[in-house]
Amino acid sequence: MKAITFNLLAWVMLPIMDGFAKYLSSDLPVLQITWARYFFTVAFTLPIMFFFFRKNLVWTDKPKLQLIRGLILLTANVCFFYSISIISLAKALTLAFIAPLIVTAFSPIFLGEKVGFRRWSAVIIGFIGSMVVIRPGFVEINLASLAALGTGVMYGFYLIITRKLSSSDNPLLTLLLTGVVGTIVISFVMPFVWIKPTLNQWSMMAGIGIFACIGHLFIILSLKHADASKLAPFSYFEIVTNIIIGYYFFSDFPDKWTFLGLFIIVFSGIYISRRENIVKKLK
Repeated sequence: MKAITFNLLAWVMLPIMDGFAKYLSSDLPVLQITWARYFFTVAFTLPIMFFFFRKNLVWTDKPKLQLIRGLILLTANVCFFYSISIISLAKALTLAFIAPLIVTAFSPIFLGEKVGFRRWSAVIIGFIGSMVVIRPGFVEINLASLAALGTGVMYGFYLIITRKLSSSDNPLLTLLLTGVVGTIVISFVMPFVWIKPTLNQWSMMAGIGIFACIGHLFIILSLKHADASKLAPFSYFEIVTNIIIGYYFFSDFPDKWTFLGLFIIVFSGIYISRRENIVKKLK
C-alpha cells in the first residue's frame, strides 16, 4: 500500500510543476522555464542527498550513459514545456503517454527483451490512439502536438536507459546527475534568452523545481516497496490531476477525441504492463 500511495502522490505533484510551467510560458521563454526546472531541482535535491543519503554520493559506474540520459530528458522537458505553452495540458500529456509504447517497441534492440505478438499489437493500437488525438487530415497538425509526441519518444528512451542504469547506480544518484547535466547544458543558452523575472515569477520558477524534486522522490520511494512494472499503470493517474489543473486554472477541458485517444493509449499501456508481469512470472 505504501508503494501505491507514494506513486500516486508523485503523479499529483508533477502536474503542478507542469501547471506552473504553462502559466509562466505566457511571459517567459520555454528554455528559461526549463532552466528553472533543472536549476532548482538540483538546488533542493543536493542538500537532501548530502544530509540524508550521503553514502549515495559516489561517482557513477556509467558516466556516458548518465550523460546521454540527462540530455534525453532535457530534450523531453523542452519539448513538453513548449507543447503546453501552445496546447492544453491534457492533450500534451495524452500524446506524451506513448512513452511506455516506445519502451516496448525498442526494448528488444536496447535491452535484449523479447516482445511477443500481443504486446506488439498493443503498441500499434496505442499509436492509433495518438493519431486519434492528433487527427491528421481532419485538423491541422501543429508543432506543439508533434513536440508532445516527441516528448513521449524521448521519455521512452529515457526509461530504457534508466532500466539499464538501475542495476549499477543508485536512483537518487541518477536523479541528481540528471539534474546536473540538464542544468549545465541549458545554462549555456540562458544569456541569449534570459528575461528578468518578477518576484512572483521567481517563486513560481522555484516551485517548478520543488515539485519536480518532491515528485521524483516519491517515485523513488514507491520503487523501494514495489517493482516498476507493477506501479506502471498508476502513472496514468497523472492525467486526472492534469485535467483538474487545466480546467480550473486555464479553462481547458479535453474534447471527446482527446478522451478517446487517451482511453486507447492508457488501455494499451496497462495491457503491456500486465503482459510484462505475466512474462516475468513465467521466467
